[in-house]
Amino acid sequence: MAAKEDLYSKILPRRLRQNRAGSMKCSSSLDVLLSMGFPKPRALKALVSTGGRSVQAACDWLFSHVDDPFLDDPLPREYVLYLRPSGPLQNQLSHFWQQSRITCGKNKAHNIFPHITLCQFFMCADHKVEALCEALQASVQQWRGRFPSPLPLELYTSSNFIGLFVEEQVADILKLFAADFAAEAVRKAEVHVEPHKKQLHVTLAYNFPSDHLPSLEKLAKGIEVKLGCDWLAVLFSRDIRFANHETLRVMYPYVPQNDDELELVPGDFVFMSPVDQNSTSEGWVYGTSLATGLSGLLPENYVSLADESDTWVFHGSKDRGLFDGLLDSRRPDSTSPGDTPSLSLICHPMQVLRISGGHSRQPKRTLFVCRHGERMDVVFGKHWLSLCSDSKGRYVRSNLNMPPSLPLWGGQRDYDMDAPITVFGSTQARLVGEALLESNTAIDFVYCSPALRCVQTAQNILKGLQQDSKLKVRVEPGLFEWTKWVSGSSMPASSFCLVAYFTPLIRRETKTMFMSLCIPPGFPLSVGNNVLIVAHASSLEACTRQLQGRSPQSAKDFIQVVRKIPYLGFCSCEEQGDTGVWQLADPPILPLTHGPNHSFDWRETLLQE
Repeated sequence: MAAKEDLYSKILPRRLRQNRAGSMKCSSSLDVLLSMGFPKPRALKALVSTGGRSVQAACDWLFSHVDDPFLDDPLPREYVLYLRPSGPLQNQLSHFWQQSRITCGKNKAHNIFPHITLCQFFMCADHKVEALCEALQASVQQWRGRFPSPLPLELYTSSNFIGLFVEEQVADILKLFAADFAAEAVRKAEVHVEPHKKQLHVTLAYNFPSDHLPSLEKLAKGIEVKLGCDWLAVLFSRDIRFANHETLRVMYPYVPQNDDELELVPGDFVFMSPVDQNSTSEGWVYGTSLATGLSGLLPENYVSLADESDTWVFHGSKDRGLFDGLLDSRRPDSTSPGDTPSLSLICHPMQVLRISGGHSRQPKRTLFVCRHGERMDVVFGKHWLSLCSDSKGRYVRSNLNMPPSLPLWGGQRDYDMDAPITVFGSTQARLVGEALLESNTAIDFVYCSPALRCVQTAQNILKGLQQDSKLKVRVEPGLFEWTKWVSGSSMPASSFCLVAYFTPLIRRETKTMFMSLCIPPGFPLSVGNNVLIVAHASSLEACTRQLQGRSPQSAKDFIQVVRKIPYLGFCSCEEQGDTGVWQLADPPILPLTHGPNHSFDWRETLLQE
């Protein structure tokens, strides 16, 4: 970061060096990019493609797309205007999204976040986007406060569709607002917008198997539509080239072996067109990277299906500056009343409904399950220990992401079979603990797999929670990563990992192994206790599925779930009152997104002729 700041100080005009931490007072982000020597079309494309978050985000986009064959293509982006709910109603809709996905699997509604569509997708050139946001600002200013609150919604179900429809008279008012925006868009930006003419609604589920209807309908009826809600008029855009492509999320890194292959970085997205797959080999697909714009072949099992809206870009209103946006354009679901430009708020919130009566709500018993942090052998390879040993076999770290010292854990074979976490893994774990502390989440008991990486992760979570001197970590051998154990071979050297502990936890059905115990022995039974389990990727599924009364998955489906769980993946399972029924719920902390940082050798990079 220091090097990057030095670079900026050399190339930025002196009058623009003031207030580097925020937006430039003397000029817009576009002017800053132009002063750095970027051509205007490229600068505009970078700002629009990143939602105008910052100069640095735009620069990073430009540098990562330097080999993009479409970098100088003047093709416009596609835009859409939505009403997005926030507040208590949004929380209920998110809960419905989560529970319907768990209960019945993904349906077409899950491709996009909850919303009311106000117009059809339309195209806008990059140099007109600022004027387009000004058009939205002008429309919102005129219409703010003219809508009833709460917005009247009515549940409708059919054999393959479930939605909340806006009452007709209010829907007509919303359509007038959309028409005014369309008129402003033509006047200010010369952009044609077609207002949505069909019935306005929030789609809850559609295109699902008919036998899922009873479960989905039951969940939909649990949504309290009269809860407080801020409705936000928001603009999103997408790359028009990939409108009809499948969106895939990269799960594992891949280094190309041939010229026609695509490099994969976890966290990136890949667009795949079914048309381009005709000539690919089995197990390989052809796609284009969101992060780089490059295309090529990639192994199919290194990616998973993502939601369409995961790659959409959020665009703010002019009052916060089109090119001074604050939101993460890659995460449209991160929008909140505090983050979204205030001018987009068109329906004032009503008072949040409160539970009446003199009895306080009984605390729920909650089980939190967390995967361990980044591990040494994954980052540095299975022979990592040889990279940081001197001539006498003593440990000497050779990379800043290696811990300064290793804990006493037996001989070298023990480390080979049971690697510790990296420095970044420790940081990840402390971040989770700090987030739990900030959310006022109490942890009463901590259970942990005997794997060294899990013990270290649990310790660092407790450090972040400021509970490392008060709470004890209870090592439970039954939580070890049983999916990696093969009878008669390669047993971990740790004395904790005894076959006797595995036998009651695993049952065999047609040679398929399932976890039959969902929580470790000694799980506290008193109401209100919160228990944290720190274990492996498989634990998030195995420790919660049977607890919810759900039958085990097939080995194939189970593996697909496990592969999607990142380091410090975190889930929450709550007991519903005194009914004995448990359900997955939104965790009290935000997710932790992270990606690889390849080893940098300045000799190989900077001394190249």
